Amino acid sequence: MNKSENVNMPKRRISKQINIGGVKVGGGAPITVQSMANTDTRDVMSTIRQIKELEEYGCEIIRVAVPDMEAAQALKKIKKGIKIPLIADIHFDYRLALAALESGVDGFRLNPGNIGDRAQIKQVVLAAKERAVPIRIGLNAGSLPKNNKVKNVATRMVDSAMEQVLLLESLDFDLIKISLKAFDVPTTIAAYKAIAKKMPYPLHIGITETGTPRTGIIRSSVGIGTMLYIGIGDTIRVSLTADPKEEVIAGYEILKSLNLRQHGPVLVSCPSCGRTEVDIIKLAQQVETELQKIRKPIKVAVMGCVVNGPGEAKDADVGIACGKNRGVLFKNGEQIGVVEEKDFLQALMDEINKL
Repeated sequence: MNKSENVNMPKRRISKQINIGGVKVGGGAPITVQSMANTDTRDVMSTIRQIKELEEYGCEIIRVAVPDMEAAQALKKIKKGIKIPLIADIHFDYRLALAALESGVDGFRLNPGNIGDRAQIKQVVLAAKERAVPIRIGLNAGSLPKNNKVKNVATRMVDSAMEQVLLLESLDFDLIKISLKAFDVPTTIAAYKAIAKKMPYPLHIGITETGTPRTGIIRSSVGIGTMLYIGIGDTIRVSLTADPKEEVIAGYEILKSLNLRQHGPVLVSCPSCGRTEVDIIKLAQQVETELQKIRKPIKVAVMGCVVNGPGEAKDADVGIACGKNRGVLFKNGEQIGVVEEKDFLQALMDEINKL
């Protein structure tokens, strides 16, 4: 990895640390990457299969929907079949949270806006306290309690979250994590900035309902990246209308771009221009696909002309600077050979695999 990897890292807000099934969140711990299964939780085998695939891609905490009691009871088998912490996503019915706790979940997300009854929330909190299971107070802009006096959405989210924080604290419960998500990026950032000053608990950050990968990754990167850069965020989820593994991949790319985590390769490739004499777009895409199988944090450069190519390739752990019909291979800053165009991909991957 580039020697400048850990230089100029954002200064992070230090929050209270909680433990979610053995994974530390907050308190200066590495920022974790989460996702949510999109299977029917009642289909135990399909859910376990998907979670195992997400584990392979580096997912560190997984959340599943709990729409009914059958799903809540299925969590016990799912928990036994996976390695990473399991979070139950609870809406409307507090009894589902109680059943999820009985099934052994490592944490759960409550949306107070659609439960509402303080006595019911109290039952859940006391049961979670008994088992030392953290609770995420998870608010979305689209499901806030009605408040005709306050029009600003960010302010309403913060007020609602703080009300729930005070309720949990009144029950002597402090295993708390908070999220305040909206589709609108400035609204989300404003809400997180405000609540970060009001309480010490870790923040789960993300932009909700962002859409398909083409637009969703951009919105998420702008929102999550901005918050991380100003030091806000202890765990992240990139919410996409896509296969959940795309969320995990995008999450790590955001963290790597800010030098906050090392996870798998970093690919540097030129944008292509009229100087390029090879199909650099195709080659970069092929290399990107191959790199998904690798977990070592290395830097790989795929460059297409003589202007920036040799310099960027030398700066990588392994790189290739491509010219007409031939390319120069570099490893750890040293030129190690010249290869024919037909061998670009294989020669580059051979050197990567030697690492």
